[in-house]
Amino acid sequence: MNINHLAQEIIEGRTLKRNEDLHFFATVNLRNLCEGANSIRQALCGDSVDLCSIINGRSGKCHEDCKFCAQSSHHHTEVEEYRFLDSDILISDCKKHADQGVHRYSVVTAGRKLEQKDLEAVCYAYKIMSKHNDINLCASHGLLSEEDFIALKESGVTMYHANIETSRRNFPNICTTHTYEDKLNTIKLAQRLGFKVCSGGIIGMGETFEDRLDMALSLSELQIPSIPINALMPIKGTVYENIEPLTEDEILRTIAMFRFINPTARIRLAAGRILMKDSGKKAFLAGANATITGDLLTTSGNNIDQDKRMLREMGFHL
Repeated sequence: MNINHLAQEIIEGRTLKRNEDLHFFATVNLRNLCEGANSIRQALCGDSVDLCSIINGRSGKCHEDCKFCAQSSHHHTEVEEYRFLDSDILISDCKKHADQGVHRYSVVTAGRKLEQKDLEAVCYAYKIMSKHNDINLCASHGLLSEEDFIALKESGVTMYHANIETSRRNFPNICTTHTYEDKLNTIKLAQRLGFKVCSGGIIGMGETFEDRLDMALSLSELQIPSIPINALMPIKGTVYENIEPLTEDEILRTIAMFRFINPTARIRLAAGRILMKDSGKKAFLAGANATITGDLLTTSGNNIDQDKRMLREMGFHL
C-alpha cells in the first residue's frame, strides 16, 4: 500500500468503504501514515482548530454498567457524587469559557437520561447561555426522547453528543444495560431533528485494531462531523483499573486512521492526551484538528491558554 497515493486519492474525493480491505492501517509505516493523515487534514479542513469545554452537570450514581466509567454505581470508585448542578453554576462556567475563546460548551450528565426536572433546569441554563455568550452549545444527556430533543433545540443547543464507544461487535463486552442500537437510534433521532452530532469512542479497553477500524467506518457511515477520540485512563475501582495504557504510537496510529476514513470531520482529542508527549502535540500533525480543553480537566496536561499558545505556535488558527 502506497499511503501517500491513498492520501492524494482521498483529497481528490475517494471515500474508504467497509467492503474494502483496510487492514493495512494496522501495519503501514507510522510516520508515513501520520504524514498522509496530516496532508488530508490540511487539504480538506485547513489549519483551523476547534476547542470545546465540558462541565460535569451531574456526577455519580449512574445505573448503567459501562466498565470504563468511574460514575457507574456498579463500581467502587472515589468519584465525587452530586445531584444536578445549580443553573447559575452552569451559566457562570459557560461565560468563563466563552470569554477565553472556547468555541463550544457542553453540559455532560451521568445516567441513562435526564429526569424531567433536570431537563427543565438545564434548558433554562442553555437559554441564558445562548442569549448572552458567543459560543456554540452542545449537550450530552444520554438516551433522550424526541420531546427532550425538541426542548434542547428550542433552548439554543445545536449539537448533541452521544459516543458509540467502540465497535458493534465489542459493545456488549463493555456495557450490558443499554445497547449499540440504543446509541445509533439516539444519534439518528438527533440528526433527524436537525442537530449536528458529536460521536466517537474510547480506545485502549482491550479491543482489537479491527474494532477501532469498525468504529471509524461506522462514524463515517453516520456522517458524524465531530469525532472525539478518548484513550482510556484506567480508574481505580472500575473493571479496567489494571489495564495497560496505550502507547503514544498506538494512539497516533488510531488518530491517523480515523482521518483517512473521516477526511472532513473534526477529529477531536479527548481523554488521554496526557499519555502523549507535550499534551498530544504530535497528534495535531497526525490528523487531529480539535480538542477538549479546560482549566478543570486533568486528562490533557494543558489548560486553555496553554492549548491556545501551543496550537498557534504550530501554525493553527483558532
